[in-house]
Amino acid sequence: MQLVVARIGRAHGIKGEVTVEVRTDEPELRLGPGAVLATEPASTGPLTVETGRVHSGRLLLRFAGVGDRTGAEALRNTLLIAEVDPQDMPEDPDEYYDHQLMDLDVVLADGTEIGRITEITHLPSQDLFIVERPDGTEVMIPFVEEIVTEIDLVEQRAVIDPPPGLIDDNAVVAAGSGDDEGDGTRPDGAAKGESS
Repeated sequence: MQLVVARIGRAHGIKGEVTVEVRTDEPELRLGPGAVLATEPASTGPLTVETGRVHSGRLLLRFAGVGDRTGAEALRNTLLIAEVDPQDMPEDPDEYYDHQLMDLDVVLADGTEIGRITEITHLPSQDLFIVERPDGTEVMIPFVEEIVTEIDLVEQRAVIDPPPGLIDDNAVVAAGSGDDEGDGTRPDGAAKGESS
């Protein structure tokens, strides 16, 4: 399974280094020296990580064959994609890869259906679930322990305890109400990101 593990940012210096927006909790594994990564667009890669270092809180990478600022700038906004065994699990039991969370049903503790996770957005301060509700609207759920109280991969659901105002109560559909829009049908295709 292919997962997006980083996005290349701007060039750093004149020797081919680039900043990267990390999209994995295991950068030392996925983005370490010697890692060979597919790219999007595919014509840019594959890229082999030559060196990596942290500078002012940002990860800087240099790729084999990219030795100057011009080459580094040409890589800007390229997505870096790692091949990951779908059975792999993060070492920390409280962490999940994006592909494990995509398409989970989101419910309240009492079983009230909220919707289905269609996207995971990674912000500097926290991650957000983008949840599509049965009526087609979307709601953003912060992926924090106080709100997302349980992730059950066996049952394919995320249980939430939202604070007042996070979800418009008029839009939720009670479990078992017979509304066919929330039938749990999942689209084909895998998420390309990973995170906790």
